[in-house]
Amino acid sequence: MSRAIHIPEGLRELLQGFTVEVIRNQPRDICDFALQYFADLKRRKREEKGQALKSSYEAMMFASDEEDNDEEFVAPVVNRLARRPSVSAETYDPDNDDENREPTVIHPKTDQQKQRLREVCTDIVLFKNLEQEELSKVLDAMFERPVAVGDHIIEQHDDGDNFYVIESGIFDVYVTDNGVTRLIAAFDNHGSFGELALMYNTPRATTIIARTLGTLWCLDRVTFRRIVVNSNAKKRKMYDAFIQTVPLLSSLETYERMKVVDVLCPQQYTDGQQIIAEGESADCFYIVESGEVRITVRRSTEEGEIEEVELTTCTEGQYFGELALVTKKPRAASAYAVGNVKCLAS
Repeated sequence: MSRAIHIPEGLRELLQGFTVEVIRNQPRDICDFALQYFADLKRRKREEKGQALKSSYEAMMFASDEEDNDEEFVAPVVNRLARRPSVSAETYDPDNDDENREPTVIHPKTDQQKQRLREVCTDIVLFKNLEQEELSKVLDAMFERPVAVGDHIIEQHDDGDNFYVIESGIFDVYVTDNGVTRLIAAFDNHGSFGELALMYNTPRATTIIARTLGTLWCLDRVTFRRIVVNSNAKKRKMYDAFIQTVPLLSSLETYERMKVVDVLCPQQYTDGQQIIAEGESADCFYIVESGEVRITVRRSTEEGEIEEVELTTCTEGQYFGELALVTKKPRAASAYAVGNVKCLAS
């Protein structure tokens, strides 16, 4: 009778990292190299554990000090233009949204306007996860608004009507608290604003005034919620279910998974296309959503030539590229798409 073999958690990653270093370094004595490699690995883990304990202790001491000084605590002003964590002020269910039945909005544009609009929307984070068809509908629904000096674009405490993308101009951001109005930030010829009031049905949190002449592209509330919020909500739900099947991320708490989901960016590759290159710096890792990825390393042949050797392949739910982030070293291997591949970059 056959017996199932249990593979210890983390063994694959451990051996893969060791194999990559062996192929890169080509040691004369692999046993001596293994002893040194795992000794260094154990030392680093001890140091990391010690640092984690130290950080935990410092956090406890800080919390204790905070409790002693509660009466003197003054809440800081939040900069709405800084990168925000996940917000869950209102539960949004795209399947029960009456706005899905609203008619499609289209504002005619010249070819020049379409080109300008596509250029300014390239780096808008909220549009990153939209499918091409969804993005086309969003761009069709946006309209151009010339802005004069001193124009009030949004007013604090008003209801949200539009989402704004800046093509040109400088826009000052003000907050009024207890009758005192303060300048807290400014947009300088790029960026977007106005999404929170539309996403969470809350009043405007700031007032934004044009400091110079400029141009804005506006998207109405209904279209914004029907397409942008709807799409992001559905993808959030889908990606959450997906990453729970990924061993590296399955043990995360719900709020931790949501933070990962919010920064996942889908990338598509065709057969043979290089995803990462050995030796380059690393800024993210990849989870295979569909397809197959081939992992290779370069090595020298006896003739002195460089060849690529296949280490392994990654399929749906597996990940690669994390070693360079953990070790803070250049990529130790290259990755290529086998057929059509869809990855989630984080």
